[in-house]
Amino acid sequence: MGNQIKVRIAENSQAAANDVASEFARAIQCKPSLILGLATGGTPVEVYRKLVAMVQNGQVSFSDCTTFNLDEYVGLAPDHHQSYRHFMQSKLFDHVDVTAEKTHVPSGVAEDLYQECEDYEAAIRNEGGIDLQLLGIGENGHIAFNEPGSEVKGRTSVVDLTENTIAANARFFDTIDHVPRKAITMGIGTILEASKIVLMATGRNKATAVARALSGGPGADSPASYLQSGEDVTFVLDADASSELPDALIESAEFIF
Repeated sequence: MGNQIKVRIAENSQAAANDVASEFARAIQCKPSLILGLATGGTPVEVYRKLVAMVQNGQVSFSDCTTFNLDEYVGLAPDHHQSYRHFMQSKLFDHVDVTAEKTHVPSGVAEDLYQECEDYEAAIRNEGGIDLQLLGIGENGHIAFNEPGSEVKGRTSVVDLTENTIAANARFFDTIDHVPRKAITMGIGTILEASKIVLMATGRNKATAVARALSGGPGADSPASYLQSGEDVTFVLDADASSELPDALIESAEFIF
């Protein structure tokens, strides 16, 4: 069992993004060759925007960093406007001094998807593992595309997306019928091996999932609850996302403004 998850609560989503971006920048400054685990979705967009500004202002450099993304849709080519590779290029990679060959996103159009998963795991191992992993959380408690019922020791694999996740992601596509039904995702076991994990959650729609992840024991109904077994895990929340936490967790949290 790891240490207790640390909780930081910001007054709003901007303050939460500032906090996470600053933590990532400090980590890179301390170890320029940092191995970063990165997430997509709406939550980290502001974090990436702030990191881009820091790079452009000369405060931090990604030139020696290596990155591994959590997941990718099966069937979407890297240049598809809703692929996670495209997301990362447009939100971060194209605007910072990262070396293209050091940015890794699973291929959703690999000829052999299962070999792609094995190769992705091997690439992470070859770099010595992830130093700092950024996560979001789904309304059903998923982390990456590890849906409820996922195994705690799971590795990078091809997974079926739940109807809830498909519906939640439909806003990014023309119609729900265009949302992919499968994805490649890092497994929970892979994620838990990161030296440090930062999960960011904002908005009242995430409050129930956050409360379940942090209170009560780990369980398959909430993949994020398995982070309780991590050695160095921090949840950075805005006030809305923290609104259903038990009083004891609120009292022990650090508040950031």
